Amino acid sequence: MLPLTLLILLLAALALLWGLTKNKRGRSLITQKQPPSPPGLPIIGNLHQLGALPHRSLARLAERHGPVMLIRLGFEPTLVLSSAEAAKEALKTRDVDYSGRPISFCSGKLTYNNVDMAFTPYSEYWREMRKICVVELFSLKRVQSFQPVRTEVMDAFIQSVAASAAEGEAVHLGEMSFELTASIIFKIAFGRSFKGSLMDGKGFEKLLHETTALVGTFAAADFFPYVGWMVDKLSGLHSRVDRVCERFDGFLESVIREHLNSDKLKDDGHEDIVDVLLRIHREHVRSGATWFTMNNVKAILIDIFLGGVDTGAIVLVWALTELVKNPEVMKKVQDEIRHWASGKERVTEEDIDNLKYFKMVIKETLRVHLVGPLLVQKKTTAKTQMLGYLIQEGVRVVINAWAIARDPKVWDQPDKFIPERFNDSLVDYRGQHFEFIPFGGGRRICPGINMAMAMIELVLANMLHRFDWKLPDGMTPEELDMEEGFGFTSFKKVPLKLVPVDNY
Repeated sequence: MLPLTLLILLLAALALLWGLTKNKRGRSLITQKQPPSPPGLPIIGNLHQLGALPHRSLARLAERHGPVMLIRLGFEPTLVLSSAEAAKEALKTRDVDYSGRPISFCSGKLTYNNVDMAFTPYSEYWREMRKICVVELFSLKRVQSFQPVRTEVMDAFIQSVAASAAEGEAVHLGEMSFELTASIIFKIAFGRSFKGSLMDGKGFEKLLHETTALVGTFAAADFFPYVGWMVDKLSGLHSRVDRVCERFDGFLESVIREHLNSDKLKDDGHEDIVDVLLRIHREHVRSGATWFTMNNVKAILIDIFLGGVDTGAIVLVWALTELVKNPEVMKKVQDEIRHWASGKERVTEEDIDNLKYFKMVIKETLRVHLVGPLLVQKKTTAKTQMLGYLIQEGVRVVINAWAIARDPKVWDQPDKFIPERFNDSLVDYRGQHFEFIPFGGGRRICPGINMAMAMIELVLANMLHRFDWKLPDGMTPEELDMEEGFGFTSFKKVPLKLVPVDNY
């Protein structure tokens, strides 16, 4: 906690800076036709209104001020979009105007000075990077090639749960799901076990959790230019970020060095993600290109882990939470799975195509519990429009996907878990239906969507096929705590512990 005198001096400096930095652009923001804005406070603007769960706080503000709302976070004007129409305008109709990214202190450091972000939107660099992700790393063919890895790791996970079931023990679903998703992505990315010699599982889990916490941390420098860095330095944020960056960089250096020094093919003859990236790097070097460096390789690997490990585990936990809380839904989905996989030891990825109700359960979980309720922030790259309002260049843009997925104008009983709402519905999560965008939308939709869904569907289907799930210690479904925690992702705050009952 900063001393009171230092806080007073800092606020005075901020007030002075605010007065000195009012310029022509600032005046135009006031005089032009602007979206409605909630009243804010001097210096901090609307920061105090964000609360512990910003997606919920912003949704409440949007109920009063409308789905297109301009707020001020410190010195930063920020456009908040809370309707499908507004999201479509930003992600599709005028996506070029809304394609910039604000460079935050934490994410900048953690992605190697934004080598994967700091480029002109839709430039040649962006197109090349998108091609690498969509064609080389996350194509349907590449995702299918990793099916043996998913099956192998999932089988080991099921056996671990079966051992707990035999003892009648409750399992910590958050920890187990994290280890499962991390093991799959580790094997896919590095071609080796999560518990390999480079870093023990718990050590990597701690590092990843600390990294995601930092990405979701408020950094004063992001909202108070020229002055906020002092607060971040005094609070210890700088040293925390530097420490995490050093550990992650050392880990990735070891992985890359191991791949470069190895002349052995993988057991199955397939390339892992590091192999693919190093091959692309060699091809670029041979062609004389200089833009795809080892820092790009590292930045992509960090994005894969931050975007895949924790998020997949969170979806599994929320899905099981809702199913236990809604026993009639649990019975219906288990009956379907056990019918199609009758007599089988496991549910295969081919079986999942037949599981229509199961897929509705997945969709409803993604709607009610968006892992990233506020999509990755954007920034306007030119003066533009938003549903009749004039928006200036350089304005931050927040799309509240959580509020959109609970819009009562679109969804009947939006706060209730009702998988049947997707029966005979064409609405999907692949970015073309803007009332439901858990992975974003348009050309900047999450490129790893196929990889993520293949993993989540296979694991959850087998958990429901093999086991019944009971609450421990006589707890009833009504007693389940549904409170969210918030950082980079929206996770279940109170850990989920369930007793598996082996159905095999």
